[in-house]
Amino acid sequence: MTDDAPATPRSHGRVAIRASVRPRDLMEPPEVAGAWTAHVVTLFPEAFPGVLGLSLTGKALSEGLWRLETVALREHGIGRHRNVDDTPAGGGAGMVIRADVLAAALDRTPPGLPVVYLSPRGAPLTQARARALAEGPGVTLICGRFEGVDQRILDARGIEELSIGDYVLTGGELAAQVLIDATVRLIPRVLGNQASLAEESFSSGLLEHPQYTKPAEWEGRRIPEVLLSGHHAAISQWRADEAARLTKERRPDLWRAHLDDGDPAKDRQLSGASHQSRDRREQRKDQGDEPDR
Repeated sequence: MTDDAPATPRSHGRVAIRASVRPRDLMEPPEVAGAWTAHVVTLFPEAFPGVLGLSLTGKALSEGLWRLETVALREHGIGRHRNVDDTPAGGGAGMVIRADVLAAALDRTPPGLPVVYLSPRGAPLTQARARALAEGPGVTLICGRFEGVDQRILDARGIEELSIGDYVLTGGELAAQVLIDATVRLIPRVLGNQASLAEESFSSGLLEHPQYTKPAEWEGRRIPEVLLSGHHAAISQWRADEAARLTKERRPDLWRAHLDDGDPAKDRQLSGASHQSRDRREQRKDQGDEPDR
């Protein structure tokens, strides 16, 4: 462990023991002291754990290495019908989740955790942000619906906005599962081979090199000879060269950040804004709203 590495609590990874006035269900997952916990505010608690309950994340969840808690937004709705939204101020299509309703739901979550609203206008979710979240005690996630949430709750609670891509989903539940998956897999003991984390995309700021396995030849396509040579230094160099090549070709923003030791998310945001502006100009041109220049 380096001097800069955060110290792991002595109780981390141990099963918690506490008294109970009633017998516990023997099928309940064990509770691990200090387990990373995701608290999800959603209109659809039944959407969880979803794919998070499968494979390695599901196994880690059943073993208590991380925990998942949902807060049903509808339970905090207003009136007989438990309304959670209302029409946008100033007019417009769609509905907006009310600040008072969301505030009541957030009050059901533990204080002191990062609070993230999954939003297409948020900063891009990066491997670095997922790693930072994994090093903490957990996170509270807000799954939006309709036209979003009242800006006042975001400002009042200092809520961080994160996006998983430049597209729009019908709700934030899928985005929340993406963030949780990206984070949970970085928690110690969740992955069987922790060494694989050091070799995958974004771990070094670059995309991952191509992967191959048996058979050595398939439909006339052979595995690169260097990978079968047993020459570890040559293999390592080939993988580094391929990672650099793919990153330069497919993600020039990451490549520039790699060379400059900068922030690829900021570069991508600027690039995305430029692309969106160009797309809007082309759309107006196609509709005849903008003269040819």
